[in-house]
Amino acid sequence: MRIIFMGTPDFSVPTLKSLVEAGHEVAAVVTQPDKPKGRGKAVQMTPVKEQALEYGIPVYQPLKVRDPAFVETVRQLAADVIVVVAFGQIIPKSILDMPKYGCVNIHASLLPKYRGAAPIQWAVIDGERESGITTMMMAEGLDTGDMLEKTVVVLDEKETGGSLHDKLSLAGGKLILSTLQKLEDGAITPTPQTGEGTCYAKRLTKELGDVDWSAPAVSIERLIRGLNPWPSAYTSWNGKTVKLWAADVLEGGEAAARPGQVVKSDKHSLLVQTGDGLLSVRELQMEGKKRMDIESFLRGYPVPEGAVFERRMTNS
Repeated sequence: MRIIFMGTPDFSVPTLKSLVEAGHEVAAVVTQPDKPKGRGKAVQMTPVKEQALEYGIPVYQPLKVRDPAFVETVRQLAADVIVVVAFGQIIPKSILDMPKYGCVNIHASLLPKYRGAAPIQWAVIDGERESGITTMMMAEGLDTGDMLEKTVVVLDEKETGGSLHDKLSLAGGKLILSTLQKLEDGAITPTPQTGEGTCYAKRLTKELGDVDWSAPAVSIERLIRGLNPWPSAYTSWNGKTVKLWAADVLEGGEAAARPGQVVKSDKHSLLVQTGDGLLSVRELQMEGKKRMDIESFLRGYPVPEGAVFERRMTNS
């Protein structure tokens, strides 16, 4: 098939690789404009652009894909299908209707559940036991197009947003080959989505990571995993921000302890009271310092029993 590929972040790269290595003709790659990043504000190419240039594929970076000049460029490329993975712009109907086989999107959830910007992280935060990839025909609504194929990915007990991201990224690269073959053979029947069972996976913000210690320990532990590596869960202690990277849930607690209060602190463990149960913190990071396991952290920053971790928003 002659393909236009639209994608931007790391998540999109395995699909581009899969298409090229399977022998498809990727006529062009469309990605977001380069942006300055880091303290030096050096302009950095998107991961998809870097990969496309390695393959020698022409790259287009329109500020707006709906710009009439770019729409005409897409028309001139005469693709059989457009494959879209985490591109980052809304694609207009004028482009959606253009290819023979339409525009196929790879979405990182088992639709119709978790439409929206952050389906990977919310699957972890919500305690889902499985997630997956859905290939779908793109429509004008947000993740509302007809479904084509799905593949299920089971979450590990300690799955993080980062580890699930990597699993689903690879799964998408495999599933798209099956979907394109069936589209070409006329062997696939699109399935309309219903609104039943739909959750909106809202965009992640740094504020989301501000731990509410009155929540149950199981919810806090999932939040820590879901927001790892970005934007991360965090709390406040002695006026400093402390990021939380890993924890375990323990039953029980002390009735007299308030949520966020340290009920046990020794060389090997740090147990914090929550709204329901205890959280055993295993890995954390003091503001401006590197990540540490609990033993290393407590050697450098002794946290006394009775100390209280608080929401940072209450201190600002």
